[in-house]
Amino acid sequence: MFDSPVVRVRVPASTANLGPGFDTLGMALNLYAWIEMKQSDETSFHLYGDQLKGIPGDKSNLIYEVAQMVFNEAGVSVPELEISMYSDIPLTRGLGSSASAIVGALAAANALIGSPLSDARLFDMATAIEKHPDNVGASLYGGIITAVWDGVHAQCIRLDPSDHLEALVVIPGFELATSKARGVLPAEFSLQDAVYNISRSSLLVAALAVGDFEVIAEAMKDRIHQPYRAALVPGMAEILEEAPRHGALGSALSGAGPTLLVLVDRREQRRAELERFLKETMQRESVPIRIMWLKPEAQGVKVYTDVESGRSFLDMIKGESVL
Repeated sequence: MFDSPVVRVRVPASTANLGPGFDTLGMALNLYAWIEMKQSDETSFHLYGDQLKGIPGDKSNLIYEVAQMVFNEAGVSVPELEISMYSDIPLTRGLGSSASAIVGALAAANALIGSPLSDARLFDMATAIEKHPDNVGASLYGGIITAVWDGVHAQCIRLDPSDHLEALVVIPGFELATSKARGVLPAEFSLQDAVYNISRSSLLVAALAVGDFEVIAEAMKDRIHQPYRAALVPGMAEILEEAPRHGALGSALSGAGPTLLVLVDRREQRRAELERFLKETMQRESVPIRIMWLKPEAQGVKVYTDVESGRSFLDMIKGESVL
């Protein structure tokens, strides 16, 4: 049953919505979580790095629970696992930390038992757990994805991101639970607001598909979730409105936040001006932040089954993380 005694996976972070594409648009980013999984006589966990502080180290751990879903789906029993994890993805910040854990656990457990489940099935399972397909689709397939979910089956189309596209993320020094960010949204929207978002979401997908950066600022505007969440992230409203005037292609709340996503043309000459604007805006709100330049990640979850003998989990990831 076990093609490899040890499986390691690398999963990219993701940003969701991209403004108007609420629960439908996602993009993978070159920030990663790593998971190692192998069968064991007794379940144990090795959690490395500051991003994993407070994560359960027993069978209530999400990685373990999701792995068991894979084994149950495949009709096999693997009750005890040794799991190692390291992540560069900030928790509860809107960069897909839970989606990366879900996708990583699914991919690792599936590979451990010989990959009986298709990527499409893993996508369905991931979406059922996460309740929306945007983050998990981006982490699974990489690139930019536009996706739908009918409650049973998820479908997506993947786009290759332009080589000229870059992401500047503003990560506030506080967490924002997705449940809280969703709790401020109204139950109903006007026809006018629905059409506003549908038109811009469609325009954004077309612009990203053909590399037309001229319309992105308008295409990233939203009336469905960002106006209601702005009060939860000081400085957000100003950044969404003003960032294009300082060299951004467009900006959005990343997922449920509080991270703010700013898309930039890599050829843009005003990068320093843009950074300064973002820092000064958040400083006026007395919000500590971390700013990171990231790139869209074209590759989704990467599975390593040919793990080198004697090469430790931490040694393997040192070259590709900030560890």
